[in-house]
Amino acid sequence: MKLAVIGTGYVGLVAGACLAENGNEVICVDKDESKIRTLRRGKMPIYEPGLEEMVRRNRAEKRLVFTTALPMAVRQASIIFIAVGTPQGEDGSADLQHVLEVARQVARAMNGYKVIVDKSTVPVGTAQRVREIIRRETTHPFSVVSNPEFLKQGAAVDDFMKPDRVVVGAEDPRATEMMMELYAPFTRTGAPIMVMDCASAEMCKYAANALLACRISFMNEVATVCELFGADVDHVRRAIGSDRRIGSSFLFPGVGYGGSCFPKDVQALLKFSQEKGYDFKILCATEQVNAAQKRRLVSKMEAHFGSLKGKTIAVWGLSFKPKTDDMREAPAITIIETLLGAGAKVQAYDPQAGGIAKAMFGPRITIAEKSYDALAGADALALVTEWSEFREPDFAKMRKLMRTPVIFDGRNVYSKETMRTHGFTYFSIGR
Repeated sequence: MKLAVIGTGYVGLVAGACLAENGNEVICVDKDESKIRTLRRGKMPIYEPGLEEMVRRNRAEKRLVFTTALPMAVRQASIIFIAVGTPQGEDGSADLQHVLEVARQVARAMNGYKVIVDKSTVPVGTAQRVREIIRRETTHPFSVVSNPEFLKQGAAVDDFMKPDRVVVGAEDPRATEMMMELYAPFTRTGAPIMVMDCASAEMCKYAANALLACRISFMNEVATVCELFGADVDHVRRAIGSDRRIGSSFLFPGVGYGGSCFPKDVQALLKFSQEKGYDFKILCATEQVNAAQKRRLVSKMEAHFGSLKGKTIAVWGLSFKPKTDDMREAPAITIIETLLGAGAKVQAYDPQAGGIAKAMFGPRITIAEKSYDALAGADALALVTEWSEFREPDFAKMRKLMRTPVIFDGRNVYSKETMRTHGFTYFSIGR
């Protein structure tokens, strides 16, 4: 099929590459000329395992094209995906100006029947707004479809190629048939293509992310109670996760959730619920718990040291999760800002996000080139993001490098027994 993807951010670039991988001819469009030039050179604006190789392969096969020419892409495509950003407004709502403007441009460029797909995460009712805008701008026939993405950063390519489910919000049989044909190769192993109305499809993404955020905040509160009573949250987590009604995913306590989805989607769901007069109490609490959890590790440091003024704290992990360089809403940001505010010096390392952190914090912190470099002369190590390379370090080397052997483990990566054996004073979450 001939496809256009408008927007080469995280969602658009992954979607475009994966759709091309299955033999479709895909034109990816972005108004940012420098980004398009970068992509044409085979360089990625984001880090995502497997994405760069896929883009290069499909570029070489002429199945994947990058351009700034939106009208040309619209005229050549039968299905057009809108995958531009929906940044969070000051009131927590999703800003739809880019989505609606692209819809307007698409309508003006149409030369026949088109299926316009909302791929961006958008509030309930957006498909109707897009439909109204296009109807005002063109006499050509069209259909609007809601097709939310369910991509985990660090595993986005696998998630797209082997989805748990594909959600299609469509109210036109012709559009439904085209979307079913498009996604059939991705669902050969039995993953369902769920067809529903647009409003329900739009709600699916918010409901899924909000529920996962709730699980994280719930387990962080359980961890706090475990500490108060001398229980071990790891034992509790494994026990409740073995219940088939609950499952083991998203039950790991830590320093809170971050990233481009959970914080933004929770706040957007809160906002558009409030606009209908509904107070989503559980989500309010979820957000409050998460905000407090991001400061919990520093509170443990203050309880141990008394004052952090003049202390040197090493930070391992800056991205909001492993296998990505994304620092949007990352707990590390709150932790570092709180440490700096308390008068501490910060020496940080991350396998992928160091450059982004350097641009964000400037000279206020030191970004180490290697993990052990961040430990030199440190009074403590704060482990914030659970990258695999942090799981089995040389503890003897760490002790030699650090001024005092103290570890604040925000992801419960290490066992208490291992820490005791190697002579570290050790603090974790809920244990």
